[in-house]
Amino acid sequence: MEFGFSAADEEFRAEARAWLAEHLTGAFAALVGRGGPGSEHEDGAQRRSWERELGRGGWIGIGWDCGAYGNRRATLTQQVVWAEEYARAGAPGRYGHIGENLLAPTLIAHGTQEQRDEFLPPIARGEALWCQGYSEPGAGSDLAGLRTAAVRDGDTYRISGQKVWTSLALDADWCFVLARTREGSHGHHGLSFLLVPMDQPGRIEVRPIRQLTGTSEFNEVFFDGAHARVAHVVGGEGNGWRVAMGLLGFERGVSTLVQQIGFAEELAGVLREAVAGGAADDPVLRDRLVRQWAELRVMRWNALRTLGGSGAGGTADTGAPSVAKLLWGRWHQRLGELAMAVRGAAATVGPADWSEASPYELDALQRLFLFTRADTIYGGSDEIQRNIIAERVLGLPREARGPR
Repeated sequence: MEFGFSAADEEFRAEARAWLAEHLTGAFAALVGRGGPGSEHEDGAQRRSWERELGRGGWIGIGWDCGAYGNRRATLTQQVVWAEEYARAGAPGRYGHIGENLLAPTLIAHGTQEQRDEFLPPIARGEALWCQGYSEPGAGSDLAGLRTAAVRDGDTYRISGQKVWTSLALDADWCFVLARTREGSHGHHGLSFLLVPMDQPGRIEVRPIRQLTGTSEFNEVFFDGAHARVAHVVGGEGNGWRVAMGLLGFERGVSTLVQQIGFAEELAGVLREAVAGGAADDPVLRDRLVRQWAELRVMRWNALRTLGGSGAGGTADTGAPSVAKLLWGRWHQRLGELAMAVRGAAATVGPADWSEASPYELDALQRLFLFTRADTIYGGSDEIQRNIIAERVLGLPREARGPR
């Protein structure tokens, strides 16, 4: 695939850059650089206001393949331009990512027109925050083993069960939940994709999970007879697995490039630390730094190549999403390890002014290291991604599975 930016793309870049410079001021100036790995919980109320500001500017959903909902329309290259300028401006981590980049494309591909008309406009305005109800204590990477059940009761479903590792569930207005709607079903059969309002006191409980970083952007979510409308089943009852897998394809789409731009900023921070502290003079560490840079370039070109295809998430290659996850998960984890290596022994202690009288605060590189320990697990573990490639792409025999 030949990938370059046209004159129209550069005009779009100038517009994006000017808008960000104008709007990341005043009350929003404090958000610059906030909300990165391990700190997604920061400044929640102000970042929700920022989402609404993005919505007023028409910058949410610029890549949606459907009629406009008050948002701009952008080509693939212009979506990349926007992501680049957003990262370069130090704009805050997106609070509305799950709704804009995961749910919305799924509704466009699998939802009804009524569902699109109901849910896309609030997302485009930056008003509705979504979370994802997939993983469970006994069904993380093995998503087909989930047990959360939804029993139909007239024009509603009553949902009971538990989800875990649910990002931003404390603040979310809605959750898309994969649940078992056919009693006695197993594996990927009998599942449905439900849109569930989170404001159901007594029926939905959210418990934060404290992580190594000391933060709690992940949560447990307990459903005790929570209600979801039958009209809010996406793709029809029993077709949840197909819809859920389609969503994961979108997760590896343009958002992968957005993620890599953030990675480049983090790598630049590690490089600055290496130069300032003298670690860049060590030939072994210097070689590792160069290797990280080179691998990031390879990931970028791989993402651009796969985005040039067709199908869910921008690629017709069924193995591309798994390859992308394997590449970035381990790369990001190595970056966290490298950040600690260039810091040396100082990486193990807090700031110079830390004392017992003040709380222990991690700096950006320490948060990066601790948070990236999970990169090869969440979003589909490395083991699961290798199984997908082996079975669905290479046609190797399926792994033996015991009885459920």
